[in-house]
Amino acid sequence: MAVYTHGHHDSVLRSHNTRTVANSAAYLEPLLSADAHLLDVGAGPGTITIDFASRVGRVTATEINPEALSLSQALAAERAATNIEFSVEDVHALSFADDSFDIVHAHQVLQHVGDPVQALREMRRVTRPGGTVAVRDADYAGFIWFPLLPELDEWLRLYREAARANGGEPDAGRRLLAWARAAGFTDVTATASTWCYAAPAEREWWGGMWADRILESALARQLTASGMATDADLKRISEAWRAWAADGDGWYLVPHGEILARV
Repeated sequence: MAVYTHGHHDSVLRSHNTRTVANSAAYLEPLLSADAHLLDVGAGPGTITIDFASRVGRVTATEINPEALSLSQALAAERAATNIEFSVEDVHALSFADDSFDIVHAHQVLQHVGDPVQALREMRRVTRPGGTVAVRDADYAGFIWFPLLPELDEWLRLYREAARANGGEPDAGRRLLAWARAAGFTDVTATASTWCYAAPAEREWWGGMWADRILESALARQLTASGMATDADLKRISEAWRAWAADGDGWYLVPHGEILARV
C-alpha cells in the first residue's frame, strides 16, 4: 500500500471538492443507469460519489481509513443521499464478493497505490460479467503551462519525486491501458481528457490552491522532512504559483488517461 501523497489538508480538498461526473467522469456517463450498483473506489470528499448516487440505483463508496471515509459520509448526510453505503477498503484486497457490482470506478486512485495491476485485478473480480471498470488518472509529466516559470518546473520535479518515494506513479495516465491489459482485461477502450485553467478566476483558484498546498499540505511536510526541499524553496515555489495566477497570459493544462475495461 502506497502513501497518499496529497493528504487531506483543506488546500487539497479545495481542489477535490470541485469534482463532478461532468468534469471528472464524462467518459463513463453514457454507461450510468438507474438500476446500476456502482462501487466508487477512493471516494475522497464524495462530490463525484454524490453525483453518481443521483444517476444510479446504489453506490458503495470506499476509502483507505475511517478518517478519509468520513469526508464522503458527511457530504452524503448533508445532501440526504440515502442510496450510498460506505466501507473502509484496501483496493489491493477488496472485501466484496465476486461479481458484486455493475460498475467499478476509480478517479485519481491508481497513481497512488502500490500495485495498480493488482488493484485492477480486484476491481475486475468484483465486477459482474458484462460490467465495466472505469479509471481516470492524471499524468504529471504531461502537465504544461505558460509562462514558463522555472519554479513550476521545480515544483513538478519535487512532486514526482515525492510521489515515487511514497510508492506511487505520478505519470499514471499513460499507463492505464498497459496496466489493464496486465490485469487480464481484453476489451479496453482508452481515451483522454483534460482540465484547462486560463480564465482569471480559474487561474486564481488553481494557482492559489497550489500556492497553499506547497506550503501546508502533507506534500510540504514530506518534502522538508526528507530533505528534498527547504522551507525557503517551498516559499519560492508558492510565490511563483501566485505570480502565474496573476499573469493575464497564464494557461495550464492537466492531461488525464481514461479506460473503460469491460468484464
